[in-house]
Formats: sequence, C-alpha cells, structure tokens
Amino acid sequence: MTPACAGHKLALDMKALILVVSVVLLGSCAGVARNQLDQSYGPADPARHQKAASTDPAAAESWQKAKQVFDRRCVLCHACSDAPCQLSLASFEGIARGTNKTPVYDGGRLRPADPTRLFLDAHGPAEWRKRGFSAVLNERASTPEADLDASVLFRALRLKQDAGAKPLPAKTAADAPQSCPAIEEFDRFAAASPQAGMPYGFPALSAAESGAIAGWLKAGAPYANPAGPSPAALKQAARWEAFFNGDDMKTRLMSRYLFEHLFFAHIYFGETGPQAFFRMVRSKTPPGQPLELVAARRPYDDPGVARVYYRLQPVEETLVIKTHIPYRLDDARLEKFRRWFIDNMAAVTALPSYDPETASNPFATFREIPIRSRYRFMLEEAHFTVSGFIKGTVCRGQIALGVINDRFWVFFLNPDLPTLDRDAEFLAGQADYLRLPSESGSNAFLLDWLGYGNKEMKFLQAKAEYVTKVLKILDKPPTLDLLWDGDGVNPSAGLTLFRHFDQGSVVQGLAGAPPKTAWIIGYPLLERIHYLLVAGFDIYGNVGHQLNTRIYMDFLRMEGEANFLALLPRATRKSVRDHWYRGAESRAKEYIDGVATQFPLETGIAFKTDAPAQELMLMGRERLLPALARKAALARDKAAPAVQAAIGRLGNLEGRRVSFMPQLAWLIVDESGAERYFTVLHNNAHSNISRLLDEEKRRLPDEDTLSVLEGLVGAYPNVFYRVKAGELPSFVEGVERLASASDYARLAARFGVAATDPDFWKVSDRVIEAFARQSPIDAALPDYGRFELR
Repeated sequence: MTPACAGHKLALDMKALILVVSVVLLGSCAGVARNQLDQSYGPADPARHQKAASTDPAAAESWQKAKQVFDRRCVLCHACSDAPCQLSLASFEGIARGTNKTPVYDGGRLRPADPTRLFLDAHGPAEWRKRGFSAVLNERASTPEADLDASVLFRALRLKQDAGAKPLPAKTAADAPQSCPAIEEFDRFAAASPQAGMPYGFPALSAAESGAIAGWLKAGAPYANPAGPSPAALKQAARWEAFFNGDDMKTRLMSRYLFEHLFFAHIYFGETGPQAFFRMVRSKTPPGQPLELVAARRPYDDPGVARVYYRLQPVEETLVIKTHIPYRLDDARLEKFRRWFIDNMAAVTALPSYDPETASNPFATFREIPIRSRYRFMLEEAHFTVSGFIKGTVCRGQIALGVINDRFWVFFLNPDLPTLDRDAEFLAGQADYLRLPSESGSNAFLLDWLGYGNKEMKFLQAKAEYVTKVLKILDKPPTLDLLWDGDGVNPSAGLTLFRHFDQGSVVQGLAGAPPKTAWIIGYPLLERIHYLLVAGFDIYGNVGHQLNTRIYMDFLRMEGEANFLALLPRATRKSVRDHWYRGAESRAKEYIDGVATQFPLETGIAFKTDAPAQELMLMGRERLLPALARKAALARDKAAPAVQAAIGRLGNLEGRRVSFMPQLAWLIVDESGAERYFTVLHNNAHSNISRLLDEEKRRLPDEDTLSVLEGLVGAYPNVFYRVKAGELPSFVEGVERLASASDYARLAARFGVAATDPDFWKVSDRVIEAFARQSPIDAALPDYGRFELR
C-alpha cells in the first residue's frame, strides 16, 4: 500500500470511528432523555391514543377547536405523502401515527420500501411504532404537564414562538433538512436548530390558535367522531355497493375494471355544495359487514382471497388539492355503466387471474369488455382520467414530470370512428407488445425498460401499418374528423397540461396561444398511461421501477406527439419534429425519426400558413369550441376592462425576463375592496425533454412564456402577489423589466406576500375561502411545501 493510500485509509477509518462514536453518543443522550421522561411521567404506551371516540362533550369540543387550527395552519404542509417526516396532520390517525425519519421519495432506493399508507398499511399507533414511527403526542401518563412537555407537537410549536424570526437554511419547506426528532431527541434538536419550529418558515400561531392545540393536548388529545355522511349519502353508498357486487361474471369483471380506474377517486353523489366523499376500496367482507381492507401495493395485485368485494369507505381526512380528485356517481352514470359494461359485454365464462403479467396488462385482463365501452368510460371524464396522471398519489414527481413539456394541449381520438370495433381485433393480437414495466413489480431491474422499449417500437410499427391499411380501405385521408368534439357538450374534449417543475396541473379547455407541442390520445395510449403512472406506479418502488416508468413514459409521450404529427402535411412533419427535439441525443433521434413517427399517408386537411403545427392546433380548438364553451368558469364574473387589459398584457409576456418568475403564483387583485384571483404559470422552455438528467443544460430561457388563468389553479403555490387594481399595470411593467434575480427580489418585496408577513395567515385564509367559492366540489387545501421562504 502506498503512503497516499495508507493515509486515505486512515482518514476513512477516523471518519468511520467518529461516525460510530457519534451514533453511540446520540443513542446515549436519547437513552438518558428517555429515562428522565420515564421517571417523570412513566413509560410510553402507544395504545394510549388508539382511536376511540370520546363521549365527553368538552373533550369533543377541544378536538374540534384543535382540528380547525390543524386544518388552516398545519395541514398546509403536512398532508401529502411528501410531508416532512411523513407527519400527516389531516386526520387524527395521522397525528397519532407520528413521524418517520425515512423519506417516502428516494430516487436511489435499491430495494422497495415497505408502504406506509395511512388507513391501509397499519392501524393504530402501536402498529406504526413497529414500522419506525415516533410519537408526536404524549404517550406517557396523562397529566397537563406531561401532555405538553412530552409532546413533540407542542414542543415544536413552542420552539417557533421562543425563537422568533431566524434565518432559514432552505428556500422552501420541502427543501429543509429533516431531522424528525423523537421526544427523547428534542432538546438537542432545539438547541441545534432553533429556527426549525413549526410552522416552519411561516408566522407563529396566534395565542388563540396555540391555546386551542394546547388545550386539546392537556385534555389528553381526545378524538371525537366527525358528523359523517348523511343518511341519504349512506343510502346511495349502499345502493352502489349492491351494484358493484353482483354475483354474475359480467358484473364482477366490470367492477374490477372500474375499481382499477377509480381507486384514487373521491366519489360523491350530490349535485352541488359541500359533499361527503367516499373511496372505492377492496374488502374481504361483503356489503353489510365491517370493512376488512385488502392492503395491496397496486389495485390489481392479488387480494389473497377467493372473492373480493368492492366497498365505499367514507373519506375522513381533511381534503387537500393535490390528492382530491372528485368523481360523481348518479343515476345517469349508473345507466351508462349498465349500457357500457353489462349490456354490451358478451358472456363471460371465467374471470382473469391476478398473475402479474396478466393483471398489469389491461388489454389481456379486460379483453372481454368492448373497447368502445372502455374508451367511453375513460373519455367522458377525461379531465378526471388525466388528473390521475398529473395528481393521483404522487406528490413529488420531478423525475416523472420531467417527461412532459411545461405546457401542451391534449386532443382525443373520436370514440365514434367506425374502425374502433376493428381495432379490438388488432389490439388483441398486439397484447404481448403492450405489456408495461409495472409487471416487473416494485423491485425492478434497472435495464428492464430496454425490453419494453423494443416491444413498444414493434407495436408502433404494427399500428402504423394497420392504420394505413384501414384508411386505405375507407378511402379517406386523415382529417379533423378523427378528433373527438366532446359530443358538442363535454368540455373535457380538450385539455391543457402544465408542469411546474415537480408538480403539475390540468385544466379543461385549450388555454392560451398554441403551445410548442400537442398530443392526440386514443384508447390504447390512454389506458397504458393510466396503468403506467397511476395503477402500476409505486412511490415506494426501487430505483429500477422508478427509472423504467420514467423512460417508458418517454415512449408514450412521443406516441401521443406522433399522432398529432400525422395530421400535418408529410413534407413538414420532420421539421416540426426536429424543432421539438433540438439537441436530442442520437438514440432519442433514432426513435423519434423511426417508425414511431413515420405515417405514410398524406393529410386530408388543407393548410394555409407556413406554421402548420400551430395552425392545426387552432383548427382543432375551433372544432371543439361548442364543447369547450361549456367549461365551468373559475371566476364568478368578469374583471373590469382595465384589469382584463393588464392581465392580457401579462399573459403575453415571454423571453428571458419571465424566466425569473416562480413556477406557480397566485395573484390577488384588489378591485375596490373585492378580491379577484388569478394564476400565473411560468412555462419553462427546453430544447428537448428526451433525457432524464441535466435539465438545466437543455433550458432555453429566451423562449419561456407566461400563462395567466383567471381563478386558482394548482396545488403548490410558490408565492402570493397582492396588487391593487390601480397598481396592476405597475406590476406588469415590473415583470416586463426583469433582467436578474435581484430585479425579481425587488418585485416580490413590493408586491409579494412574504412567508414571514404578519398578514400571511389572513391572506391564506382568504385564498382558501376563494378556492371553495370557485368550485365547492373541488374545494380543498393547498400545500405550502414549495412556498418561497423569504
């Protein structure tokens, strides 16, 4: 061994020794603190907070007062699966579960993690302690002193009040280091991180708010049952459970298909106003008996029982925008389900297996259900279906969302095309090529995507040959008739998707000027995206599973784009494609220039300009106009002309100046005391999005744009702007003049509501109330995990 190597080994040995000593010392300190707590208040008993409703009216009232504070102050950072320390404060179960030091999102995880989903993977604090969770409530003897002093929750709130304003080590709460101290570690944590009290980065709770939580804790942290669904809602739930659980084979196959597409939905029955929401779940027990949930990673995993039952479970936790995806069941829907799935299905003699290769492939599993029925089901609620891709259970998805552009339009193939029935036979013959990486499960090999990519290529080649043959038989070139027009009434016929770095939004309609790219989605593509990103994706999966999913989504994105390109004049397709993929690596170009985008027939659409892609988008929007005109407004009335003019000017800005703007901002305009809300979206331009890493190297800030939507869109605002109507032109001028980060800092200082602003919570409350007025069915809470901490 050379001296240099020996010295290097000695340094490593010393580091290892220091690490071991540090761990031992920390463990010793925690042990001393635990002994002191045990001596003062007795040993911890996780069963103390096993959920049980209190019958004491005073205790119930203390819980309701505390819950109001949790909902308006704490859930705003602690609800989704990426909540700091996995601490969910949106339900009593989440509070009693506590914290976990292991992050859910880990892009380098070599083996899949054990899922830690509330209400499903464990029940009660004692079970969660076995899974590595630490209490935030006092689990020792209940005395007023112990219920505060031995509570991490109270100590974190008090730390915020004691520390005052301190410099923060993170730009957002999501970027902050996570220590997740147990009560035995809290003193050392507080000494080392005095600025880390809760709410992190935001103003401390008021005396009344702190008092409500302290009062609840001193009462022993009791739980009181919520009012729950109304008798009418429960009657509807029972009616639908009876429908889903018929004994005949057709119903059982239908219900399995519906569950695999609705498991993430918040189901409701009413027309308007506040609703009781339900989840569709799998149970080992039939309707009328207590639920016995099937805790599987995926909705199509083997339930482990001879027969599974589909039940409706009330949603108890506070609703948050990121995971609140409403789906309505009513008489009209029931009739459609009967028509699509029961009446149109041929006799079903056997149910499909739960073998992973079969269950992960909907084209094999549900081949007995007519394609037209499956497509109609997904298409008529296309906004819901696509929201599953963008929202669903994934709360932090920059790896997955890096596969889409920051703004693009989506059209859908016409479900009434006469060829759709013929397509069923074609797809049946392609089932092997339509297999998805999710069949490899959550512990996938890193390079599995190569095999699936080859299958996708073979499918696209067969598809191009098939479509060419069909169109020649029909003796009709492709025209705008291929696009679904929403039957003239469905505003989901055209959608706009936005990406805000590691989050996304989808809105009905084709918002703004024509974007850089557009997709056309038909049934096979729509179904595969669902089973890739929603039904088949596991946030607890290993790096292979995550990578394979991301890369395969590249193929599906390019397929959607290729469908759009096929309607352009043949001579222009390559130049448009090359513009979309400037600087792409050779392998990506081989794919892009290969069979995936080579459609041999000429378009039947007459073009008049030298910008055919944008012209096609505008013609598509014109075709959908009757349906899109029915889109629900996000604002109750029109803004004043001067406000509209300034907002229009803001939405037309582009170039490097807008590159300094945050990804998602909520703009509050004060019109003589009445507040009007807008969403300002920063669309980041890229030369291409065909690579997983080095996104910054592919950024084209000179091509950035802004989109401004009236109303509130998105789940994770980065900033609030508060502007008087008369000052709105000055705000727009400020954005027009941006030339540096310091320019933006001055703009934000003048018009932004800082996270430390004493009025922050008042503004937050008004925003939440405005969102509820905007759409009562969609009413839910935003997440401030990405809010700029200044």
